[in-house]
Amino acid sequence: MRKPVIPAAVAALALGLGLTACGSESGSGGGGSDGPLVVGATAVPAGEVLSYIKKDLAAKNGLDLEIKEFTDYVLPNTALQEGSLDANLYQNKPYLDDFNKSKGTELVPVVDAYLPPMGVYSKKVQDVSELADGVTVAVPNDITNEGRALQLLASEGVITLKEGAGTTASPSDIVKNPKNLKFKELEPAQLPRSLDDVAAAVINNNYAQDAGLSPAEDAILLESVKNNPYANLLAVKKGNEDDPRVEKLAKLLTSPEVTKFIKDKYQGSVLPVTSG
Repeated sequence: MRKPVIPAAVAALALGLGLTACGSESGSGGGGSDGPLVVGATAVPAGEVLSYIKKDLAAKNGLDLEIKEFTDYVLPNTALQEGSLDANLYQNKPYLDDFNKSKGTELVPVVDAYLPPMGVYSKKVQDVSELADGVTVAVPNDITNEGRALQLLASEGVITLKEGAGTTASPSDIVKNPKNLKFKELEPAQLPRSLDDVAAAVINNNYAQDAGLSPAEDAILLESVKNNPYANLLAVKKGNEDDPRVEKLAKLLTSPEVTKFIKDKYQGSVLPVTSG
């Protein structure tokens, strides 16, 4: 039985330093509210959602939108801080907070857009309740994703975490483990390949889909969008929250049209933050 649950905790791993542009290449970020709004994004789903807005909604809502696609999770924030972008869309708030803390940037969230849900996958069982005593579960080895993975398991009662463990939870924070599960920490990109060797693995949405797994169909436990702090958000440099162009994009990202686009295109593998 596959069922969505109250969420646990996208997470953040630099994948490379490639940068490609999509859409018009004239103009640049930080050029004032009269020029195009230059938004950085990873290709899927952020780039696809923004491309839909650019093609179908932007002009009639008075928004000139330029999209720049990135292949990593670091450059979109450094470019935003430096002013070559006006906004970006690809990350969740725990990652943004950690990035600001570690890099000294001043980036702030504007609006949540959608959730790429983390899920538990298995080739051995159809539900987390079927995990046998003492089996091994693979989890991401970076602090943001590992905490999120453990919170997901805890939300279904598979384990219990100590009070206040939060988004930085680690196996040492487990206070109840009725199935005596063992946890194997792996690089997030390696988790889909571990499914032959472990009882289950908790896998980020992008890596699951890259491996041909459907979060909506294949996960034996999947995050819900309800009260989820890990929704991907539109971010800007502090002080630019009231830019009229940013306000227009924020409104479009949570519009009924975009909600329908996300539902129709991703079929539950990416979840809109509004019900539409």
